[in-house]
Amino acid sequence: MDKLKQLETFVSVAQRGSLAGTARALGLAPAIIGRRLDALEARLGVKLLLRTTRRLSLTHEGSAFLEDCQRLLADLANAEASVSAGGVQASGHLRMTAPAGFGRRHVAPLVPLFRALHPEVTISLNLSDRLVDMAGEGFDCAVRVGDMPDSSLVSVRLADNRRLCVATPAFLARHGVPQKPADLARFQCLTLSSDASQTRGWAFKGPGDGWASVVHIKPAGPLDCSDGQVLHDWCLAGHGIAWRSTWEVQSEVAAGQLVALLEDFAAPPNGIYVVFPQRKHLPLRVRLWLDFLKQHFSVPGFWQAKTA
Repeated sequence: MDKLKQLETFVSVAQRGSLAGTARALGLAPAIIGRRLDALEARLGVKLLLRTTRRLSLTHEGSAFLEDCQRLLADLANAEASVSAGGVQASGHLRMTAPAGFGRRHVAPLVPLFRALHPEVTISLNLSDRLVDMAGEGFDCAVRVGDMPDSSLVSVRLADNRRLCVATPAFLARHGVPQKPADLARFQCLTLSSDASQTRGWAFKGPGDGWASVVHIKPAGPLDCSDGQVLHDWCLAGHGIAWRSTWEVQSEVAAGQLVALLEDFAAPPNGIYVVFPQRKHLPLRVRLWLDFLKQHFSVPGFWQAKTA
């Protein structure tokens, strides 16, 4: 117990930058706070804090030790919470971000369900197709779709995502069905405009290495748009062939509204990830949200469900 009090006192003093402030917060005499710090430093055999009459600062050892202490105390609090009041009790504010289209369809519907399980958690969901600066903008985690670039962020793969060529049965009845990727040159294709992200074109398995390589084709057509949802809507209206993610069109394919094309040439899947800043400890609310996403995204049939 004395060791725990020493750690709690050290963390409180380091966070407040004041012995007097810590004493007031804990309802103790400043002398008691000082003695706890002295005992902790004597036990460890290192100087953790540099104290003068005007200011208090952490030593190099103190800074490293503070991070470990914060993690240990948070783990202890989470362990106690997990067995109190009949289950895990998360609290605090959860800030997360996701791509606009994917987030609208597959993340936003889950947020109220999560909060119903954890009513002490408040949630902000940011939907944006720009790559947000998580640390700089204060986000706890982000859902991202596609290949993950090298980053200091930690990523956890939640599900696979493939790209499919799709069109309506009526469009295919009028124009025929492409048999290989090169055939797309003679079809009306619905493409992202040049200022959008798919600058390399549509990806397919290429010959060589057992068709394990990937080739990119840039089909053309009379219609293009910078918004993927518009392309999706145009495709459903029978205006051409689109190259869309399974998370977006799988429900329509399952319902027969769209037909998947060139599946034998489909490129290997990329992933759907949740990413968060590099840290030794994640708040309980973040860990529970990650588990919640994994649980729902792994359910058979989730991607076929109409959640939009």
